[in-house]
Amino acid sequence: MKTLFGFGLADDQLLSQAVQADREDLDLVTVSDHPYLHDRLDAYAALGLVLGRTDKITAAVNVTNLPSRPAPMLARTVTSLSKLSGGRVALGIGAGGLWREITKLGVEPLSPAQAVKALEEAITLIRALSGGGGPVTFDGEFYQVNDLIPATVPAPPIWTGSVGPKSLAVTGRVADGWIPGHASDWRSDLVSTSRPLIDEAAEKAGRDPRDIATIYNLTGHITTAPLPATRDASGRWRGGSVAQWVEELTSAVLEYGAAGFTYFPTADGTPATTSLSRWATEIAPAVREATRT
Repeated sequence: MKTLFGFGLADDQLLSQAVQADREDLDLVTVSDHPYLHDRLDAYAALGLVLGRTDKITAAVNVTNLPSRPAPMLARTVTSLSKLSGGRVALGIGAGGLWREITKLGVEPLSPAQAVKALEEAITLIRALSGGGGPVTFDGEFYQVNDLIPATVPAPPIWTGSVGPKSLAVTGRVADGWIPGHASDWRSDLVSTSRPLIDEAAEKAGRDPRDIATIYNLTGHITTAPLPATRDASGRWRGGSVAQWVEELTSAVLEYGAAGFTYFPTADGTPATTSLSRWATEIAPAVREATRT
């Protein structure tokens, strides 16, 4: 399986960064989804514009705020974008976390257990409303459709931002990938305790856990000279030189099974275009070469 290399786009440089990432052969660009914040772009409006201005790169929302985007409409949105872009879409999706903000949109609050159940229903329904076939009737606790014709376009890969045990189990049962929360990496306690829950749920559902990708959101400095320590006292990745990044990410792929990385530059005075270029043209190709089988 090809290791994905992505870049997290900033609203104020959205198009220029996306075009650069496409030109420099990255696999993925992502945008965030915070529809309750007045100074943030709507994620799916931004995604459509990015896909229209690029040629090769896949785009995703990292991650979709499900409570504000009902599953039947979300299915129509992602399948439409997939058709218009030639399949260059992935669906990052989350159960919702900032409920105090989400309810400002007029959305009824859900308990954690309800939100997880709604997430599983949503993924199931989005798949049912993709890929053609006969009319779909779905009578769930949170979503209902009646004799709705599916889009002919297949569902995109679905990656969750699951954190708790129940939502991690949903990932194992029905999702294609997992984006660990809090920018946690392969050496973190969060990943070491969470990934087994995904794998266990996958096996119980008759799935191969290896088919569920782990795609990491990463921050960190890309420095011109090596750092004495690439991790801080708590063990969190800080960054380092290109060679240090390559060594660490190669280990993440070969030893920890990482399937991809989305890089978010750390504010350190380096222009984002420079960080993006070093990520795309120096780090990504070297890791791809080192992990090629």
